[in-house]
Amino acid sequence: MSYNTILTNQENAIATVTINRPTKLNALNKETIKELHDVFSKLEKDKEIQVIILTGSGEKAFVAGADISEFSQFSVKEGGKLAAKGQKLLFDFIENLSTPVIAAVNGFALGGGLELAMACHFRVASTNAKMGLPEVSLGVIPGYGGTQRLPQLVGKGRAMEMIMTAGMISAEQGLSYGLVNHVVSQEELISVCEKIAKKISNNSPVAISYAIKAVNAGFMNTVNGYEQEIKAFGACFGTDDFTEGTSAFLEKRKADFPGS
Repeated sequence: MSYNTILTNQENAIATVTINRPTKLNALNKETIKELHDVFSKLEKDKEIQVIILTGSGEKAFVAGADISEFSQFSVKEGGKLAAKGQKLLFDFIENLSTPVIAAVNGFALGGGLELAMACHFRVASTNAKMGLPEVSLGVIPGYGGTQRLPQLVGKGRAMEMIMTAGMISAEQGLSYGLVNHVVSQEELISVCEKIAKKISNNSPVAISYAIKAVNAGFMNTVNGYEQEIKAFGACFGTDDFTEGTSAFLEKRKADFPGS
């Protein structure tokens, strides 16, 4: 099967999935999310594949965010549906995949890009990687699991600061925060991920799938934070701040939020 936005490669028990929209810095749009779901679903069913590496094409970005032009005019209801569908189709789907997924973060991982990396089972970053959740600068919040997964990985305080400042952190900061497991040169990134993948592939696939389920279960609680995020994300689409934030982004100017 051929894809418009995704490249795949298989070597022995390791599959590499590359998001291939370099002119858009691999930004996530509806088509890319759907194709990623289809690719991961296919690889999950392939018993020969024991590890998946996910990366972005080019040297600038893993995924530089979501394609804002697709949803800048959405209503509250449409915003909520966007988050709910995306979480179910891709982000939660990857997190709960029984096949381990390593994010090879090459360059920018912002917004939906960082959320995608966080949905993977762990992350390896290149030295030029920059990571952040800039959504509040657009008058919206992270809607693909960012408000839940980031605190799990870096702690509540650091997550709050990253989300509220909308700033980026370096690969080394990500390493010190526990957001990424390793930092290597861009030239070594895929080979290091492959080396780790080979170590994983030497072990029991059945045991690893159970380990993934067990670890994920430890982060479940009685209140569904993802549902709360979906509602809050959708509500943002009814605000003047969202209109101003997305308009400013698309017009390549600084946002002037009411009261700011």
